[in-house]
Amino acid sequence: MQKTEPDFVFQAKRAWRFLVHEFKHFRGSVAKFVIGIKDCFAGLLPFLGYHHILMILIAIAIILLSLLLAGCSSTSPLIPGIFLISMYYQSYTPTYDPSQVDPGVTAAIANIVGRAVLEVRVGYFGICVNPNGGDFLCSNNATALAEQINVDQDPLNLIWVASTFKDSIVFPYLLIVAIILAFITFILLATFPGWHEEQDANTGSDVDVKPFPSRPVSQVALALIFIASIFVLVSVLWQHTASVAASTIAQDLGNGSIKSGVGTAAMVLGWFGFVLLIIVTIGLLVMILSIIVLDKLTDG
Repeated sequence: MQKTEPDFVFQAKRAWRFLVHEFKHFRGSVAKFVIGIKDCFAGLLPFLGYHHILMILIAIAIILLSLLLAGCSSTSPLIPGIFLISMYYQSYTPTYDPSQVDPGVTAAIANIVGRAVLEVRVGYFGICVNPNGGDFLCSNNATALAEQINVDQDPLNLIWVASTFKDSIVFPYLLIVAIILAFITFILLATFPGWHEEQDANTGSDVDVKPFPSRPVSQVALALIFIASIFVLVSVLWQHTASVAASTIAQDLGNGSIKSGVGTAAMVLGWFGFVLLIIVTIGLLVMILSIIVLDKLTDG
């Protein structure tokens, strides 16, 4: 008597064969896609010039610095996480020191603060407020934010303190000028000649040649990107020093009731932008010096 498989076993085997077939088809499609991408890059790579690499670095630096300037300017995803300084109410054990004339003031501050949990973050062009641990409210107008918060949520006027820090200490205009100079450098680099075909006078065959870029244009680009790098360095150092100082003072004044900190994301964006611009500056300098040396060798 012939044995027959149960129906569920038959269906399981059928489903397994279908999955194996689809996986092989998917793997083949992925392989073709990868090969296509590889061939595309292989075709473009010979025409990717030295100045194109510098342009990519400048573009990345501009994006990073633009994100830094956009911090706390809106409630868009990740934007409230880019801030220079953060201050928030939190109860913790106060720090006591012999230099404190009235150590008992911490108890009075704690009574005023009560159960407030509000957090304030400051960016170059905006302030973000989280009144109760929920979503952030962001605006460049501190008065508009304060009107949405009641007295119990901000008893020590942290929104006003944040507004004073933004208006009196933060200076974004060096970064703005640096971004403009970097963009002009990007445009100048785009004018550099790339690879193109010319006919060899001796053999008559087509050969790939790449002329040297204009020396005056190269020197102007170097000067602009160097100035942009210096501006970013000054801005980042200013930003770091001011943020650390303000954070320390705010926490000491609210000893036992206020915590504060410096925005890590803002620091990373600023320093990475500076490093990329310095790399471009060095790259342009090396290129100009190399062209000068080659000119001397060919003339000699």
